[in-house]
Amino acid sequence: MSGNRPAAVIILAAGAGTRMESTLPKVLHEICGRSMLDHVLAAARELDPAELIVVVGHRREQVISHLDEHAPDVRVVVQHHQGGTGHAVRTVVEEVSLGQGAVVVTYGDAPVLRGQTLTALVREHTARQAAATALTTVMDDPTGYGRILRDTDGAIVEIVEEADATPEQRAIKEVNSGVYAFEASLLADSVKRVPTDNAKGEEYLTDVVAILQAEGQRVASMMEEDATDVFGVNDRIQLAEARRVLNARVLERWMRAGVTITDPSTTALDVDVVIGSDAEIGPGTQLEGSTVVEAGVRIGPGCLLRDTTVGAGATVTHAVCESAVIGPWATVGPFVHLLPGTTIGPGERVSGTGGAMSRVGGPGIATSEGEHLA
Repeated sequence: MSGNRPAAVIILAAGAGTRMESTLPKVLHEICGRSMLDHVLAAARELDPAELIVVVGHRREQVISHLDEHAPDVRVVVQHHQGGTGHAVRTVVEEVSLGQGAVVVTYGDAPVLRGQTLTALVREHTARQAAATALTTVMDDPTGYGRILRDTDGAIVEIVEEADATPEQRAIKEVNSGVYAFEASLLADSVKRVPTDNAKGEEYLTDVVAILQAEGQRVASMMEEDATDVFGVNDRIQLAEARRVLNARVLERWMRAGVTITDPSTTALDVDVVIGSDAEIGPGTQLEGSTVVEAGVRIGPGCLLRDTTVGAGATVTHAVCESAVIGPWATVGPFVHLLPGTTIGPGERVSGTGGAMSRVGGPGIATSEGEHLA
């Protein structure tokens, strides 16, 4: 019914996120150098949708300002009151002409969901010629998720929200991730007819699936075997878990590219960090922002580098470096703080051992005791 390029990806980012206990909108909390919303946008862009839409609501001024700066091409739709996932999507279809093809619905608080998973969902949706395709997974603890009810042939019979589920249904471990692919024209029609006769009095997107089934449309599903790929972030504990998952993926990517990471359990890399082959990252090291580490560099132990460039063959140990440039084959540390704008020349050695700074020329360096070299 649709090609592989979606007509749209709709990212729902209007919720209050009260469990975060924060003045910052939930979707703007950062992990691995990007906001959660930016991670979701990056995954959505892998589908190359004709329309990329973000639904905003709670503290929308902050979210819109962030999008204006980081994703100005995104179309913003305002949900003036939070009436459920179905209401959010209805707000979109009443404002935007989605045309023909697949429409993917995902969430601004699902930062670990990969673009390859969304691509596979669209591929399955297209191959099955389905009206709707739900992304499901199996969780040991399914608390908080809608449950998937299937018939004896394995077809989806119903998706039941947890608040409306019976005790027997709550025991089911296959859950609805809330991520779907819909056919645009069928979604636009059915989402306007979603009821609110449920425990929360909200418009559920799951009821779109029920409407399509009742009208004889084909509803399919794709199960993601890795449950960590689809979980959402609702509090600081889950934020930390998402950070752990994303950081592990970044570490794996660089190790497969020829970087030695001595102790992955104590190493944190932001997603935009670049590392050359045969570099070695020691324990207790954080590389943040737009840091670039060239080939053969040795960083760590005990380093924090933010927006810093390190030339080939250099060594940095027990140092904090902020917006600095370290030349090839230079040696920095131990116990050095490179302040923003500092440049260390090729082959130069800088040390703060014993609280006394040692360097050949150049201002902008402080020892661990705060002493600056003039």
